[in-house]
Amino acid sequence: MSWLVLTRWSPYGVGAGIGVLVLVSFILSNRPIGCSTAYVRASGLGEELFQGEKVQSNEYYKKFVPRIGWEVALLAGVVLGALISSGLSGSLAVETVPELWKAGFGSSFLVRAISAIGGGFLLGFGARMAGGCTSGHGISGTLQLAVSSWLALFCFFLGGFGVAYLIYIVVGGI
Repeated sequence: MSWLVLTRWSPYGVGAGIGVLVLVSFILSNRPIGCSTAYVRASGLGEELFQGEKVQSNEYYKKFVPRIGWEVALLAGVVLGALISSGLSGSLAVETVPELWKAGFGSSFLVRAISAIGGGFLLGFGARMAGGCTSGHGISGTLQLAVSSWLALFCFFLGGFGVAYLIYIVVGGI
């Protein structure tokens, strides 16, 4: 169990673990793993607070019924697992503005927070436009050999490289 205290785990071991998780997901729920749908369902629940049953007539929420399902448990497990893992490895730290960000963009917490929230919004929007996120397409879809998932995965990498280039080379001058 000494591997639990490592700051970095083997990508091969983690990949095998995720493969087992997907297998268990298919066996227990007949569904692949994915995270972005949890946000859709949760936003629908939030919208129900303000609009009541009117949400049920929304075409989007007919497909993604607002409810708390196993996807929310998966998201909670990811966050809780990362917290426990960083605590066990001794790398748990609260860092409002990372050093790499400071070097490229300054030490303003507000700028960092706005950028993080904006980036998260764009990521969520893109995931819904693509019909899934990196876990839905990149893990579950590619292992099912879905062409759409392989295309989405290619676009994820292409977009990630492009944005990283823009942020850290062109804008940040790093």
